[in-house]
Amino acid sequence: MNRLFLSLSFLMGVVVLSSNYLVQFPIKYYKFEEILTYGAFSYPIAFLITDLANRSYGKVIARKIVYIGFVIGITFTLFFSTNFADLISVRIAVGSGTAFMVAQLLDVQIFDQLRKKKWFVAPLTSSFIGSLVDTFIFFSISFYATGIPWVTLAFGDLAVKILVALLMLIPFRLLLGSLKASKA
Repeated sequence: MNRLFLSLSFLMGVVVLSSNYLVQFPIKYYKFEEILTYGAFSYPIAFLITDLANRSYGKVIARKIVYIGFVIGITFTLFFSTNFADLISVRIAVGSGTAFMVAQLLDVQIFDQLRKKKWFVAPLTSSFIGSLVDTFIFFSISFYATGIPWVTLAFGDLAVKILVALLMLIPFRLLLGSLKASKA
């Protein structure tokens, strides 16, 4: 479990770093720049990681992966992706960290409460609610009163997160069999 634990923790950090970087770039195709950033596509993978850890090892280990992923992701974000001279960049780092911790820990708790339901209920419900909370917290902290159309960006981001959460059910189901069964 140590190797898998470290791999999931590192991967969580990479997802946080990637998403924090990619959220700064609106998608400039088909007039999506007002409603969508590239970060919307990478961040939902964090819920997949948390849910796989939760299903396989339980909520205590899943929380540890969230904490370690947070430290890795935010540390690298602060060093490589945050321009401290730019208030929006700093707000993105603060918004990301706050939203990540609240949403991921909520995801762990909801997943744990629903773990005995059909295999798809826990990851889908926890990812949906976690994405909703994450999106609101992140965009309101990062972009409120900046002139950036954060509400439309938030709705576009949330729509993609929900779509990706649905798609993440495929690797979730496929990877379940290769991971150690949970005792919970």
